[in-house]
Amino acid sequence: MQDNETTKAIPDREAAPASSVLLVPLAEIETNPFQPRNDFDQVALQELADSIRLQGIIQPVTVRRVGERNYQLISGERRLRASKLAGLKEIPAYVREADDVAMLELALIENIQRENLNAIEIAISYQRMIDECNLKQDELGGRVGKNRSTVTNYLRLLKLPPVIQAAIRDEQISMGHARALINIPEADKQLWVFQQIVDQGLSVRKVEELVRTVASPPAKKDKKTGQLPYEYRKIADGLSSRFGTKVQLRIDESGKGKIEIPVLSRNDLNRILDILG
Repeated sequence: MQDNETTKAIPDREAAPASSVLLVPLAEIETNPFQPRNDFDQVALQELADSIRLQGIIQPVTVRRVGERNYQLISGERRLRASKLAGLKEIPAYVREADDVAMLELALIENIQRENLNAIEIAISYQRMIDECNLKQDELGGRVGKNRSTVTNYLRLLKLPPVIQAAIRDEQISMGHARALINIPEADKQLWVFQQIVDQGLSVRKVEELVRTVASPPAKKDKKTGQLPYEYRKIADGLSSRFGTKVQLRIDESGKGKIEIPVLSRNDLNRILDILG
């Protein structure tokens, strides 16, 4: 999304401003009864839970206070559910009062104008303004003095796999690298290119060249093997996200097969062994 910790709790939750991030006990958060989404992909939730165990939570949830020690979720139900699966006792959250939209918008704009924000922090602030202040991207651009394409590029960072978001936040890769990665539609390919950046120290120009190659569709489909069924592709994507490299899952008609995890160096092997425990 972290060094296993993206935020620090403010001791006095009662006096915290609207833009603050607090650590709120999961037991004190109730889900929003007006949440329109009822169906959550359990495999995807488990993958997110696994990621949270490794990377922490990159984007805090948003809650509003409904009692002295009670909160109602405004946004981030997938993160809330996955955090419970991951065994967390508390979660980073933006705590809002019910009628502080104007104050929140001013606080976020002031926060965005700080010079030391990283790209993920900016993206999260943009997303909050859209979700919580009911702004369209054009309106948001006007508020923060950016054109729509710039706003869109920041927001697209939040669709990258958590391990890549964490690398952007920690300045392991630059915004230029990230802009190249978001042009790859498949998460497993994003992760593979990301690993090349880390292992080889690729420049932004080299990454752009690599992305053009990776993102290009194959000239001809392999008619012999075809494509894995959806459920197997989901498993392969989940493994790729967990190991930070492109994992190949090969299954024949009988259900037998193998999992291939590429190893790029001795350090890469040690990293994968650490994940495997």
